[in-house]
Amino acid sequence: MREAVFSELAGQERPASAYDIADNLSKARGKRVAPNSVYRILDLFVANNLALRVESANAYLANTHPGCQHDCIFLVCDECGEASHVDDEEVSRAVRALASARDFQAKRPVLEIRGLCRLCA
Repeated sequence: MREAVFSELAGQERPASAYDIADNLSKARGKRVAPNSVYRILDLFVANNLALRVESANAYLANTHPGCQHDCIFLVCDECGEASHVDDEEVSRAVRALASARDFQAKRPVLEIRGLCRLCA
C-alpha cells in the first residue's frame, strides 16, 4: 500500500490531498481505499522526508530530493493550485534565527507564500 500511495503521489503534477490519492487508488484497485489509511502513510512519508506537506492546502508533494534536510518554502498559486518547493538557505537561516532570538526551538519551519504563478498572473 505504501508503494501504491507513493507512486500515486509522485505522479501528481500538483499537490494532492489524501482524498485525491484514496479516490485514484480506489478506482485503480477496484475497491475502496480509506483516506485515513492514506493520511497515515503520508504522515510517515513526511516524517521520513519522502513527501512534503503544503499546510495551507492540506495537500502533499513527493520530495524530489529526500536525502536533503531543509526547511519547506512553498510558492502556492491561489488560481491553479500549483505549489513550487524552493530551497533557500538564507531564508531558512533567517527564520530559524528569528525563532531562536525568541527562545523558540524551530523543529520544522514551513513558509508558504500565496499568490499567482507565472501562468495565472
